Amino acid sequence: MTVPRVLNVAEKPSVAKAVAGILSRNQHHVREGRSPYNKIFEFSYSIRGQQCFMLMTSVTGHLMELEFEDQYRKWHSCDPAVLYQAPIRKRVPQDKSALERTLQEEARRCQRLVLWLDCDREGENIAFEVVEVCLGSNPRLDIWRAHFSALIDRDIHHAAQNLGRPNRMFADAVDARQEIDLRIGASFTRFQTMLLKDSFVFPYADEERKMVLSYGPCQFPTLGFVVERYWQIQAHVPEEFWVINCSYNSTEGGSCQFVWTRGRLFDRLAASVIYEMCIEDPTATVIQVTGQETRKFPPCPLNTVELQKRCSRNFRMGSEQTMKVAEELYQSGFISYPRTETDSFTENTDLQGMVREQTGHNVWGSYAQRLLDPAAGLWRQPSNGGHNDKAHPPIHPTRFSQGEGNWTNDHRRVYELVVRHFLACVSQPAVGYTSTASIDIAGETFKATGLMITAKNYLEVYIYDSWGTSTLPTFEIGQQFIPDSLTLDSGMTQPPPLLSEADLISLMDKAGIGTDATMHDHIKKLLDRCYATKDANTRFSPTNLGEALVMGYDAMGYELWKPYLRAMMENDMKAVSEGTKSKDQVLASCLQQMKDCFLDAKQKKDKLFEAMELFFERAQGGRTQGDESYGEVVRLCPTCQQSNMVLKKRQDGNYFVSCSGYPLCKTAVWLPGAISEATVQSQACAVCGPGQVFKIRFKFRRAEIPPQFSTDHTGCVGGCDEILKEIIEMCGTGSRPSAGQSTTRGGRGGIGTNSSVNQNRADRRNSTDTPNAGRSGRACSNCGQLGHYLTDCPQGTGRGSNTGWQSRSTLTGAAVMNNVYHGPLTQRRTEDDSSMPVLHERVTSFCGKMPAKVLNDSNLQVLIAVVVLTPGVVKAGHEPPAEDEEELRAMQLRVVAKPPPEEDVGDSLLVGEQRKVVVEARTEEAVLFVEILLTGPMPARQGPIHRDNTFAMF
Repeated sequence: MTVPRVLNVAEKPSVAKAVAGILSRNQHHVREGRSPYNKIFEFSYSIRGQQCFMLMTSVTGHLMELEFEDQYRKWHSCDPAVLYQAPIRKRVPQDKSALERTLQEEARRCQRLVLWLDCDREGENIAFEVVEVCLGSNPRLDIWRAHFSALIDRDIHHAAQNLGRPNRMFADAVDARQEIDLRIGASFTRFQTMLLKDSFVFPYADEERKMVLSYGPCQFPTLGFVVERYWQIQAHVPEEFWVINCSYNSTEGGSCQFVWTRGRLFDRLAASVIYEMCIEDPTATVIQVTGQETRKFPPCPLNTVELQKRCSRNFRMGSEQTMKVAEELYQSGFISYPRTETDSFTENTDLQGMVREQTGHNVWGSYAQRLLDPAAGLWRQPSNGGHNDKAHPPIHPTRFSQGEGNWTNDHRRVYELVVRHFLACVSQPAVGYTSTASIDIAGETFKATGLMITAKNYLEVYIYDSWGTSTLPTFEIGQQFIPDSLTLDSGMTQPPPLLSEADLISLMDKAGIGTDATMHDHIKKLLDRCYATKDANTRFSPTNLGEALVMGYDAMGYELWKPYLRAMMENDMKAVSEGTKSKDQVLASCLQQMKDCFLDAKQKKDKLFEAMELFFERAQGGRTQGDESYGEVVRLCPTCQQSNMVLKKRQDGNYFVSCSGYPLCKTAVWLPGAISEATVQSQACAVCGPGQVFKIRFKFRRAEIPPQFSTDHTGCVGGCDEILKEIIEMCGTGSRPSAGQSTTRGGRGGIGTNSSVNQNRADRRNSTDTPNAGRSGRACSNCGQLGHYLTDCPQGTGRGSNTGWQSRSTLTGAAVMNNVYHGPLTQRRTEDDSSMPVLHERVTSFCGKMPAKVLNDSNLQVLIAVVVLTPGVVKAGHEPPAEDEEELRAMQLRVVAKPPPEEDVGDSLLVGEQRKVVVEARTEEAVLFVEILLTGPMPARQGPIHRDNTFAMF
C-alpha cells in the first residue's frame, strides 16, 4: 500500500518548525524550498492509524494581496469615485512568487493538504489563498484543516488527529472587509491627499517621507475618539463649587473623614449659610451605623483586549509592543495564542494541570501549591466573561519558565502578567468588612466609610489590583462628639483627562472598531500618519492635522469620524462569517452607502479647506478651495492614453476639460467663457474616438452669445461639434491661469459647525506641532502660549474673560472681526436714501469680548465696536472719530432672544454723519451689521482683505 504524501502549510516559518518538531519528536529532515526563509521539514507521522509522509512548510502571512487593475492603480489615472466599481484582482505579489512556486511544486506530488494557519478569520482567509495556489497545480488534493491554540505537544497532537474542513464563510468575511477597506480607503486617501497636500505647508512632510493623508474606515473613527475627547477638554468651562468637610480623631484611637451627603454646591451663598448653621451648632450626633461583608472578585480569564489594556496601565507598554512580545512568547510555546476574544474556559479544560506546572516557580510557586490544596479552600472555577470566538481559549501559560536568557524585560513582564492573571482567575475573591457611620450636624448629614480586609485570597498573587484598608473608630447610635475640623472648602470642576491607550482600546472594543488582532495597528497608523501624538503617560492628543481633518468632515454633515458606520460594517462582516448574509450582499450595501458619502464630500470639499486654513499656512502656488476640482469623466486622454479627461470648473466660473494626470500630462480643452452650467451626459458621441467620448450639456448666458445660438446645447469636445467651435471662435474661451500661478480666494472662513470648540482655533495655527510633540508642543487655547493646556492656564480659564491679547492681524478696508470669524470680507455696494455708497459686512460672535478697530484707509473713518453675546443679550459699542483714536466709549443695546415684532426688529444709532450701527435679533444668534459711509468715491474690491500687524483684538 502506498504511503500518502501530506503537504502541511503553517502561517509562519517559526510555527512550521515548532509543529514539525512536536509531530516528529525532533526527528525530521530539513531541505531548502524556493524561498530561503521557508524551509521544508520531512518526517513520518501516523494520522488515525495511517502512516503518512509529512512535508511541513510555511507562508509568511497573507500569500495574496487585493489590488486594482493596472489602469486604475496610478493616483491620477481616474476620478477617485470610479474606484467604487473599478475591477479588482487578488494575486500573489512578486516578492512572494518563490513561495508560490514552492507550494505548486510540492502540491503536485502530494495527495493531501493540511492547513496549519492561525485559527481565526484572517488565518482562514490565508488558508484559502494557499488552497487556491495548490489546487492550481493539483486539483485532486484532499483539503483538511488543523485547529490548535498553543504550540505545545497536547494541542498539536490533538489537532493532527482531529482534522476538520476549512470554513469558507470565515474567508468570505475577510474578503468582504478587504474589498471594502481597499475601495473606501483608496478613494478617500487619493481625494484628500491630492486636494490638500500641495495646498498647505505641513510640518510633517520632508524629503524622505512622502506626505500621504490616508483615510481608513477603522483608522478615522479611532482618530475621532481622540479628537472628541480633546474637544471636550477644550470646551470645558471650570465652575467653582463649595463643599463642607468634616474630620474626627477618636480618643480611643482611629480617625476618619466624613463626606457631606449633599456633595458639591455651586451657590456660594447657599453653601455659606449652611456652613454657618453647622458652625453655630457643631455637635455631631451619630444617627446610623452599619456593617456588612463585601467581596472583591478576581478578573475574568484574559483575552487580547484585556491584555493590551492591562499592559498599558501597569507597564505603560504600547499595544503594538504588547502584541509583538505576546506573539513571540506564543511562537516560543510559553503562552497560548494571543489573539482571541474568548474570556471563558470550557468545562473540559485541564485548569489544575496548568496550575501544577507553575508550582516550581520561586515567586508564585507557593501560591500555586496552595491553590491545589483542597484544605486551603483557595480554588474557584473561573467566571465566564461572556465572550467566545469559538476558535481559541483565553490567553494562559503553556510552559513553565523562570525567565529565559534571551528575554527582554518586556517578555518577563508580559509572561508574568499572563501567569498571575491565570492564577488569579481560578482563585477565591478577596473578602472584607465594610462599616459605615452617618452623623448629623445642624440638620446636615455626613457619612464615613471604612474597610477591613479579612482574606486577601487572589490579591496575594495578583499584584496589579489593590483594595485599600481604612478603619473607622467605634461608633454607637446616639453618640455625640465635636468634630476636630469643620471647614468650607472650594474647588473647581475639572475636564476629563486625555484618552490613555487603555481608554482608547476600551472605546474601540465597545464600538466594534477593528478586531482584537487589529486594534493596535489602527492606533499605530494614527501615530505614523501624524494624526495624533502619545505622551510619556500613554495619553493621546490630536495633532493640528488630525483635528483639521475631523473638523472638515464634521462640517460636511457626515460623521465619518464617528464609529457608527464602521460598527455596522463589522456587524455585517460577522453576519457573513455566520452565514446569515452573503458577501455580495454586504459589499453592495456598504459600498453604495460610502460612495454616496464620498460624492457628497467632493461637493463640500471647501469645508476641508476651511478647516485646514485654521491650522496651516498656504503653500506657495498651492491649490485653493476655489480652484478646479475633480470632475466627471469625459474621455480617455488621447495624449497620454493613461489618465482620463475630466470636466472641471475654475474659481472664476469658467469651465474646461483637462487630463487628470496633470502635471505629467498637460492636455486641456478650453471651453467658451459664456457657459453658466456644464454637466457630462451618459450619451457617448457616435463619431469621436478612440474610446468613448461622452457628450456635455452646456447652458450659456444669453447676453454673452450671438442670438442665433440656443442657450441650451448638448455637444462634444472631441472635435466634431461645429456649433461649439463657432461659439469659441466668436466669443472666446474662459480665462487661463498663468504658468506657476493659481487663482485663489484667500482669506479665512469659519467652519459651519455649532461646536463651541471651533472658537479660538485660529490662535493655534502657528503652534509647534511636530509628529512627536507632547504636551509642550501644544498651544493653550486661552492665552496662545506653549507648555500648558487650557485647564492650567496661568492667565485664567474663563471663556469670556478679557485676559489679554489673543491674536494680532490687520484689516485695511471696512469690516469688524471677532474671535470666531476670520474670513475674507465680501464687500457689497448699495445706495442709501442720500445716494451714498455703503459697504456691508455681517459679523457673528458666539461668546467673548471683542474690541475691533478699523484703521484709517483713504476715505474710511475710524470705527471701534465691541460685541458680547450671552443668552439673549448683546452689547455693542462705537466711537466717533477721535484725535487719539484709543479711548473706547460704549453704548449698550439690549436684544431679546426671540424675534420681536417686525416693526421692532432693530435699533439704529446715527453717529455724527459718518456711520450707523444696526443690531437685529435672531432665534439662533445675534447679528451685528456695520455700515460705513464713504466720504468719497471708492472702487468696489473683491478678493482677500490685506492684513498687517497693526490691527488688534481682544
